[in-house]
Amino acid sequence: MITIKDIFEQLHGHFSKVNQDLLIRACDFCTRAHYNQNTADGRDYLQYSLEIASILIRLKVDETTLVVGILHNSLSSGLVTKEEIVDEFGLEILSLIEIGNKISSIPYRQSNQQQVESFRKMFVAMARDLRVILVYLAVRLSDMRNIGSRQVQDQISCSRETLEIYAPLANRLGISWLKGELEDLSLQVLEPEKYKALAQRITAHKKERGEYVATVRETICNMLDKNGLDGDVTGRFKHFYSVYRKMERTGVGLDQIYDLMAFRVLVDSVRECYEVLGLVHANWKPIPGRFKDYIAMPKSNLYQSLHTTVIGPYAERMEVQIRTREMHRIAEEGVAAHWKYKEGGAVAVTGRDDQRFNWLRQVLEWQRDVSTEWSATDTSFIDLFPEEVYVFTPNGDVKELPQGSCPVDFAYAVHTDVGEQCVGARINGKLCPIKTHLKNGDIVEVLTSAHQTPSKDWLSFVKTSKARNKIRSWVKAEQREKSIEIGRELLEKELRKHQYSLRRAMSLVGFTQMVSELGFKSAEDIFAAIGYGKLSAGQVVSHALPKGEQKRQPEKSGPLGKVLNRFTRRKSQSAILIGGIDNVMVRFANCCNPLPGEPVTGFITRGRGLAVHAKNCSQVLASDPERRIDVEWDMQRKTTRPVKIQIICSDQKGMLVGISGAIADADANIVSASVHARGDKKGTNLFEIDVENLEHLNRVIREIKKVKGVIRVERIQN
Repeated sequence: MITIKDIFEQLHGHFSKVNQDLLIRACDFCTRAHYNQNTADGRDYLQYSLEIASILIRLKVDETTLVVGILHNSLSSGLVTKEEIVDEFGLEILSLIEIGNKISSIPYRQSNQQQVESFRKMFVAMARDLRVILVYLAVRLSDMRNIGSRQVQDQISCSRETLEIYAPLANRLGISWLKGELEDLSLQVLEPEKYKALAQRITAHKKERGEYVATVRETICNMLDKNGLDGDVTGRFKHFYSVYRKMERTGVGLDQIYDLMAFRVLVDSVRECYEVLGLVHANWKPIPGRFKDYIAMPKSNLYQSLHTTVIGPYAERMEVQIRTREMHRIAEEGVAAHWKYKEGGAVAVTGRDDQRFNWLRQVLEWQRDVSTEWSATDTSFIDLFPEEVYVFTPNGDVKELPQGSCPVDFAYAVHTDVGEQCVGARINGKLCPIKTHLKNGDIVEVLTSAHQTPSKDWLSFVKTSKARNKIRSWVKAEQREKSIEIGRELLEKELRKHQYSLRRAMSLVGFTQMVSELGFKSAEDIFAAIGYGKLSAGQVVSHALPKGEQKRQPEKSGPLGKVLNRFTRRKSQSAILIGGIDNVMVRFANCCNPLPGEPVTGFITRGRGLAVHAKNCSQVLASDPERRIDVEWDMQRKTTRPVKIQIICSDQKGMLVGISGAIADADANIVSASVHARGDKKGTNLFEIDVENLEHLNRVIREIKKVKGVIRVERIQN
């Protein structure tokens, strides 16, 4: 049982001055926050918190981190409030506790190796502050030490999560003792029989083996001193999980594990490495086939070291690794970092990730080096993965997306069909727009509709290449379908002048020959080319129909005749429906800027698709009538279009407020505004607003005219 007195004694070994009052207040607050409550495994909450504090002291953390460790679960009890924590300990403590609570609520589900790696990275990205990571590593170690009192299934899931998430994080931070203990405790739960067998064999002579390590280390140090070599010698006995994993990976028995005991010698130069190797082989007999020279022939990841296995004192096999201090630094921190090959090579970890974890390890070392309280400097606040965001599916799968991604990116990451039918999303249970930026740890549920299709507008806010490429592909396919529809109607219109239907024309031998002669593969390609404006309907007719059946074209009428012709033309029954948003195939002419509800006509441009004009637009009336096509507004589709209005008013106080208020009252959005005072005590105001249709614009104008001082309101065409 750990007491607050024990905590103070531990602290005095690390800090010359300890704020005992702060820790006592934290313990009292913990007792109040968890009054008459126990942990899930039945422990008293204060005792549980002191165990965590004891582990954190071994990690040489500051007093702030100790307080967070003691209070990390206080808010979950419901007996204390955030305001009370702030009043007692400050905003920083509350912030760290809240970050930790969010991490602890992450739903973890075992999946493939890539999912596990993404989960680890998300854990670090969400924590942001190094102290939160250390607290939750300590919490997990305390939980694993007392896991025996939990339900069996809970023990298994917790141990698996520890093995896949927490132990690798401890390893990457260079906290080898914590990693080793977490792995051994997890193995004890997941493989109890194998753990028991290993423990019996390995610990049978634990005391003797500890003395053995000390003896061999002293022997090597003496060898170095006698030969004038300056080296650092360390020795260790392999922990249970490492032995188990090596046996499972290689398929060998315990008797064939040659590095149960291993020693590492660090010297200054390559020459000294080989000199030490000669001394070791001269003193102990090497085992044939167990020598590896990774200095002369480095591994592909640049790892360099000499490895040899020898028969040591009392005929015990032991491994000796010899390298320079620079080689050791590269092995521990560089591209050959130990955690990369120990955790397996199934997942590619980028050099960028390498640098981030290395930097995080340095921050941890800086923390350990200070003898006074470690203040919350910039180094404690981290953002290891600023370019990525890690979010969950409702089933617990992790999706790694670029920073700034939205639910549409997430939907495409799940499946293309889900992305194409995305109409909205629930983020952490709340309905959100599809443009919402996702944050680390968000649980995202995509809402779909069978009637939804991708929009070109999505390209303005999606971040992932998959989403962008899929949207572009869909738009391109939709563009082709639209152009085929337009081209078919234009060709039908042209054929009617020659008393031919499209079906009859396509049955002619000349039509098939025409497709080939013009370099196309099918009739649909011909229609698409006409719709794109790359080919005229007249060219197709001249190639497809027999010369004797082609009717002579009437002379083109003058401008007045064109106007009369335009207003007397019958509307096609197959007029193309258009929405209110520009897309690749359909665009709205700037000369007249038509609004939904206004009579419109389409004009096939050359290479730029279909331009939609107001029906009375002078520019389209003066154009080639053969390239016009009937179009209609799709009034079922709710969209907005920009329109400019000019307002002439009196130059007096409050006019701008009144006008903008009138626009807002009419449910219109102001995009931009330009205000000028004239010399005649009048003002000219130019507004660009978004309206749904012509009727909406008229309503806006009526509201503006009601404002006292407004003289005239008119729509401005570009």
